[in-house]
Amino acid sequence: MVNRIVFALLTILFTGQVFAVSQIQATVDRNPVMQGEYFVLNVTADADLNAGSLDTSVLLKDFVVGRTSVGRSTKMVNFDTTKETRWQVLLSAKNAGTVTIPPFTMEGVTSNPITLTVAKAGSQPQQMRNLFIEGELSTQEAYVGQLVTYQVKLFLAAELQRGVISSPEISGAEIKQIGEDKDSVEIVDGRRFRVIERTYSIIADTPGTLAIKGAGFSGDILVEAPRRGGMFGFNESRPMQATAENTQIVINPIPQQYQGDWLVSDLLIAKEVWPEENDNNAFEIGTPITRTINIVASNADSNSLPDIKITMPEGLKAYPEKPVRQTVVRENQVIAQYSLTTAIVPTQPGTFTLPEISVPWWNPHLRQQQYATIPARTVTITGSAPINPVQPTVVEQPQATSSTAGLWPWLTLLFATLWLITLALWLTARRQKPSQIVDTTSVQSAVKTAISLQDIEDACDNNDVSKVIALLQKWYGAQFNKPINLSAIAKLSPELSAAIEQLQQAKYSQNSVVIDKQKLINAIKKTQLNQTQSDVSPLSSLNP
Repeated sequence: MVNRIVFALLTILFTGQVFAVSQIQATVDRNPVMQGEYFVLNVTADADLNAGSLDTSVLLKDFVVGRTSVGRSTKMVNFDTTKETRWQVLLSAKNAGTVTIPPFTMEGVTSNPITLTVAKAGSQPQQMRNLFIEGELSTQEAYVGQLVTYQVKLFLAAELQRGVISSPEISGAEIKQIGEDKDSVEIVDGRRFRVIERTYSIIADTPGTLAIKGAGFSGDILVEAPRRGGMFGFNESRPMQATAENTQIVINPIPQQYQGDWLVSDLLIAKEVWPEENDNNAFEIGTPITRTINIVASNADSNSLPDIKITMPEGLKAYPEKPVRQTVVRENQVIAQYSLTTAIVPTQPGTFTLPEISVPWWNPHLRQQQYATIPARTVTITGSAPINPVQPTVVEQPQATSSTAGLWPWLTLLFATLWLITLALWLTARRQKPSQIVDTTSVQSAVKTAISLQDIEDACDNNDVSKVIALLQKWYGAQFNKPINLSAIAKLSPELSAAIEQLQQAKYSQNSVVIDKQKLINAIKKTQLNQTQSDVSPLSSLNP
């Protein structure tokens, strides 16, 4: 027990002496190096030191100091404990020639200086490096608003452990990545490289000569390093940085002779998609026609494609959906697409012409304005037009002049007399033919059992336009004992025509429209009353 206590005290007593700094060693991963190319400076101290113990400010005169990482390790063999602190510093020589890395001092111990030979930039072929990066513009001259692609290629002859590709930098332009990274293999002068490819789009908003700072890479690769005192090597992580060459691009202003919304593209195509099952362009009133307009542009951004404005002749109503825009990369070409789908509802019979659609654009290769055109199309609408809801005669009755006001009491008396005669004839017919009255009542009861106004009201409360239209057709189909469409229902009364028009707007509009339930139910009730009166017509016996 006493021996253990003595041993512990001795360990505490000599701890400071064991872990004191006795040696600092500085090495580089290669010598000579290339001007502007990053290499690794390793500084190792045989003690556990603070990360800020290494002062790298002495390097700023001759080098660009990049990322610095710190690692620590502890090793114990037969109660002999050693600690180690290691710094890895990325350096890039500013000038060619012979440069000296000065010694570093920590806790009174100084490292050895390093004499470094720096070769002139470009004197070493890229295929001899383990890692390099290239950037290439699709053109050296463009227009304001024109999409220019910047293609980045990262070449790796070593295993990538981790890394980040930074985008190019340019003032006065919008830069964003398009598409996904591509991973492939290329052979450069007989040496195999893994290539990571990324594409950026650049759209300048100001004319002039713009400078582009090349894309960069920062990360770690695994390289084979010899084991000390042995004949076998092992892989170690080595930080790396690389930057593509800087370049510039000339941006031209919008030509003065151009007319219309500015759009520049290598190629622009306008297409129309029409119902395939209808080749003769003949449709019925109330039947929606689906029409899709597609605008496809090469080397353009989808946001630069103009919105298509739909104009329709009188008798056709258009309900456009929200347009769809997308940008994709195919075979190193940026393809932008604009798609607009419209539901066209005919409201009147006749022959109508959909106007031509023309999209102006600028061809940068020919340096002239061109047009992508969808030709005009003629359609034929058949069927009967519904009753015009804005011309009901009932609305004009309260506005009668004073000269005709004296007729109304006599007309009222006449209608009351006819109503009494009708009631008397109906009672007589009921006594003479009770079986017919019972059958009619049973049929009406069956109709109400199959579908009720409450079902239509519930569908209106849920704002389910399709269900309301289906229930409406079933309701009147049961009353007339035959299938009936919306056009035929609209002909029953001006009120129904107006309500059905509102339903069609709610169904095909791109915005959410609330169904006017009260307007629809009132129209159904009024039309139902009129229909019941016309079905039971005892006044026909008064005709001579």
